Amino acid sequence: MQKQQGFTLIELVVVIIILGILAVTAAPKFINLQGDARVSALSGMKAAIQGANTLVYSKAALAGEEKGAAADGTATIDIGSAANINIVYGYMAADQADIQNAVDVAFDVEADPQTGTNDWIIQADTPAAGQVTIYQRGAPDTCTLIYTQAANATTIPTYVAVTDPDNC
Repeated sequence: MQKQQGFTLIELVVVIIILGILAVTAAPKFINLQGDARVSALSGMKAAIQGANTLVYSKAALAGEEKGAAADGTATIDIGSAANINIVYGYMAADQADIQNAVDVAFDVEADPQTGTNDWIIQADTPAAGQVTIYQRGAPDTCTLIYTQAANATTIPTYVAVTDPDNC
């Protein structure tokens, strides 16, 4: 008589149960990787805008334009990019073209995030005048970066980013 080799049904069921337990305990650690990636990308965009703003202010200070040439604190400076940058009290204006030129990134401007070709979307004067809201294509509405330009000569721009992976 030949002895059959293989696994019994009980052994296979036990292995499937063990794999199921491992999957249930490990899956939550990997499910939210997309939210973490979006938060990291948004933090990178925030850092890029802050860094560009530091350089823009330095260039404006060297040119004597940190207070702005006009009464409202606005001026234009050349930072060596494709176009001049509009500044407000020495910092970048909250405007698509100025942020694009300073940070060297392309934005889509649209209400429907499902169309367009760029990875980033910008909405001007949202939620208020002098502010822009930036978010990634395909990201939820709760995963945003709001850049607010300087309001006067004694304030600095603000950068508010949602950094909770559960909201992204």
